[in-house]
Amino acid sequence: MPATPLPPTGDMPDGPKTCDASGMAEIHRMFRRGFGEGPDLVRGVSDGDVAHAEAVATQLETLSIGLHSHHGAEDERLWPALDERAPACAAHVARMKAQHAEMLAQLIALDGALPPWRHSAEESDAAGVLAALDGINAALAVHLPDEETNIVPVMERTLTPAEVEWFAEHGRKSVPKGQTWQQLGEILASQPDGGDEWLHKHMPAPGRLAWRLIGKRRYARHRAALEGR
Repeated sequence: MPATPLPPTGDMPDGPKTCDASGMAEIHRMFRRGFGEGPDLVRGVSDGDVAHAEAVATQLETLSIGLHSHHGAEDERLWPALDERAPACAAHVARMKAQHAEMLAQLIALDGALPPWRHSAEESDAAGVLAALDGINAALAVHLPDEETNIVPVMERTLTPAEVEWFAEHGRKSVPKGQTWQQLGEILASQPDGGDEWLHKHMPAPGRLAWRLIGKRRYARHRAALEGR
């Protein structure tokens, strides 16, 4: 459902900010970058190169799991909270729900197309993956800026810090086993400054040290595998 401007009068709840929801845009950057480069990564796999296809398919699968979880959390807790606390935003929320439904159809298509291509690495099986990625990227291009413009400011005047942290923790728990450093690297790489601000905002000093000593090397290997280097 394309974004259509809605009258701003009455949409924004009164009062000061109650939380920082900037993490929404931060995670959106990862989805934009990850799914955005997906078609080129798929096309970069030579026919029959199942090792390379495995690396790219795992990346796309991890992104899909993350977006399923991200939207599932919003469906479970964010929309009910806004319906209750910011009823003037009902039209915005209804539009978000419709966009989620459209995105879900594209994610399900990707989830179904990945296994055959993962095992064959054949161009014929890649076609379904590419079609699903085109659908996902088109849907993201509508949904993410709409949500950042019309929902995040409302979140910041209706949710509590504890509620925002629940969404962050829900996202962390969705990362598949063995993909933590890779996922962190993708988040950092998608930030405008390469992730320095994100690291200092979200990770304590021991975590930043672990990233420098362990995570960066693992992420570099991950990117090399994705790009067939």
